[in-house]
Amino acid sequence: MPQTLVLTGAGSGIGRLLADRLAARGDHLVLVARDEDRAAEIASRHPGAATVVADLARPETLTAAIEAAHLPEGVDAVVHAAGVVQLGHVADLAVDAWTSQLAVNLVAPAELTRLLLPRLRAARGQVLFVNSGAGLTAHPEWAAYAASKHGLKALADALRGEEAAAGVRVTTVYPGRTATPMQAEVHAQEGRAYDPAAWIDPASVVTAILTALDLPRDAVISDLSVRPGPR
Repeated sequence: MPQTLVLTGAGSGIGRLLADRLAARGDHLVLVARDEDRAAEIASRHPGAATVVADLARPETLTAAIEAAHLPEGVDAVVHAAGVVQLGHVADLAVDAWTSQLAVNLVAPAELTRLLLPRLRAARGQVLFVNSGAGLTAHPEWAAYAASKHGLKALADALRGEEAAAGVRVTTVYPGRTATPMQAEVHAQEGRAYDPAAWIDPASVVTAILTALDLPRDAVISDLSVRPGPR
């Protein structure tokens, strides 16, 4: 049976491919886009999908955006796949490098989840956070991004316990380095040449996400790490 899923990050990388796979199997998509132009671009790729125009860098605007979207009473899943990254030493990172990453990577997922919880409870749905290996281990120059992703893990862990009685499942997927536009940006920030073939194919991460979403309701994949295989 087709499901209704709210998805952030559908314009690029893992989120884009996930939206393609979900649409191809007939699910109803509600795609969050940062502005009207991006919404039109995404809608042209997925005819029939609904869009919500909301800038995740400004989580305080999400309430009005969700209210204007007239979503169905039940939402089967919300998948948080959007993210931003800015590397740098703690000694050099400006305040806005911290606040922008915390806003998009942590505060916006928390707020969007809060706003959708009544609909998720009605459907006994699922919240899936696309986290990162940086959500488990922080390396030099990754402090701000890793802090936002460690926070996202904490959000998921707390939410899982809070919403279990309502039948809402909560999953975190931790991809290792994946061949996406964000990975190309990371390499540019690191000053290194980028070879997509050296990293995980985004299709493999999407398959892992779909496995978690499609698991029968008698079980939940709470945490799933996806790492590069042997070469």
